[in-house]
Amino acid sequence: MKTGWVLFVGLAIFYVIVAVIYWQVGGEPVGITAIGLSAGLAIIVGFYLWFTDRRLGNVLPEDNQLGEIADSAGEIGFFSPHSWWPLPVALSICAVGTGLIIGWWLVLIAVGVLIISILGLVLEYERPSTSSH
Repeated sequence: MKTGWVLFVGLAIFYVIVAVIYWQVGGEPVGITAIGLSAGLAIIVGFYLWFTDRRLGNVLPEDNQLGEIADSAGEIGFFSPHSWWPLPVALSICAVGTGLIIGWWLVLIAVGVLIISILGLVLEYERPSTSSH
């Protein structure tokens, strides 16, 4: 994992050097900004990898030359097997995009539907408390 964060920090340093050279050569402001933002994104990924590497103790199954696939086995997460909520989220996002072309009235309706569908997606497995007060 150490290789990952070193790679991204090196990439960020490279982007900073390229941005300075580009600025000195007389590049336009948009290019300088784009290269600078690329450096920022690389440093964000590098910091995340460094922080994760430090927290996990510098020993990951991927770094073990004699490691097996089963060494990194474990629970990955919960994935809903039969959720219909992604469909209204996608349709309402499409309606927002179409509303930007057609008119503001469609954007307002679509954003309302989008908020409701996002709440449905996020809160799909929430259960109300059954306390008897």
